Amino acid sequence: MSDKIPEGNRSARERLAQQREREKGRDKRRRTLIVSSAVVGVLALAAVVGLIAANVGKDGGSDSASGPAITPSGATGEDSLTLPVGASDAPSTLTIWEDFRCPVCAQFENAFRDTITELVEAGQLKVDYHLATIIDGNLGGKGSLRAANAAACAQDVGKFAPYHDVLFRNQPPEPDDAFAKNSRLIELAGEVEGLDTPAFRTCVESGEHDSWVQKSDTAFREGGFQGTPTALLNGESIFPKKGDEQISVENLKKWVAEANKGKKPGTATPSAPAS
Repeated sequence: MSDKIPEGNRSARERLAQQREREKGRDKRRRTLIVSSAVVGVLALAAVVGLIAANVGKDGGSDSASGPAITPSGATGEDSLTLPVGASDAPSTLTIWEDFRCPVCAQFENAFRDTITELVEAGQLKVDYHLATIIDGNLGGKGSLRAANAAACAQDVGKFAPYHDVLFRNQPPEPDDAFAKNSRLIELAGEVEGLDTPAFRTCVESGEHDSWVQKSDTAFREGGFQGTPTALLNGESIFPKKGDEQISVENLKKWVAEANKGKKPGTATPSAPAS
């Protein structure tokens, strides 16, 4: 038997081989098109995600401050992280760490605000406020940061204490991140006489003190505190109790009186922050 392929069969096989090559080429081009389309889709999705990310928080300033920490006017203490209220030479100091989204902080403020104000006005006590943003970290959002920045803006014009009180009186429910809206913080500033000014609005909208707030929060986290509120009378924890005694209005007055025994009330008026 001859090992040669008949001419007719050879032509048929060549045509079949050529057809298969053409089909392979079409399959390759089709696969390339599918892969290219997928890549374009991913890039388009990334662009959409990027657009969404860029627009998140337009009402809330920057989420992660990268600039230098701009200290509020009149801030004192280590690294200028203290917002003082009361006579600087008062015989006792109440140090308070708070988060404007923290519901227990609001309960503490609403229960003891009048007593603390009375002791401050009598020169028996000065209060060193420190701000933290732990609720933002625990629940997500940025209301703690935005509110703290706004409070620091109020400090710039000597309005921290009344604005601080307004924020806690109007605190939203913990899961509601209403303080993330600068418009809400500016609206509440209207309840403090002379605070809602163009300078205050610019400070709030730009997140001027965001880096300072984050620096304060870092100090809180590195300070070994258990949570907010943290209240220390002359360095000793008094919340929720001091030793074996539970905190109360009566006990707070008693503890301050005991600490101040034989000492003169403070009279030094804090220097007014720059306008």
